[in-house]
Amino acid sequence: MRRIGLISDTHSHFDERIVKYFDDVDEIWHAGDIGDLEVMDRLSEIAPVIGVYGNIDNHQARAEYPRDLRFECEEVDVFITHIGGYPGRYNKRVRAIFDEHPPQLYICGHSHILKVMQDKKYGLLHINPGAAGVHGFHKIKTLVRFTLDQGDIKDLEVVELGPRGALT
Repeated sequence: MRRIGLISDTHSHFDERIVKYFDDVDEIWHAGDIGDLEVMDRLSEIAPVIGVYGNIDNHQARAEYPRDLRFECEEVDVFITHIGGYPGRYNKRVRAIFDEHPPQLYICGHSHILKVMQDKKYGLLHINPGAAGVHGFHKIKTLVRFTLDQGDIKDLEVVELGPRGALT
């Protein structure tokens, strides 16, 4: 069993409340638009961190983190990318990956819109944790926690960190 903290679109901002909400996770996954890599350093003080780069990330982030991650965790096939779309509206690149071999859990960021949706066509769960940074059009900073356990995705929780403009 593995407890996951999922975050995206921090845009160089580290909200101190993240520590409280991720204090019980085994791993933290970042779905891109990291900004300053100090965010990843701060997250790694809480738990081991993996992530992908996003469209605002510079050459340093792109050298350290891949565009896509595909791996198995607790018997769940996971695919993470920053820009990919959502059920019924995947971009061409992601749709081609899913047509060949869809994952069980698909995670992306970019839109700053929190979404947790089943995709019946591909038989997967799509999660976009929204945005945890202060830049963008989202109104509330969000992140997601869930558990992976022997092929199951369970105990999913959405956490609201407060208004986008709050600099805590």
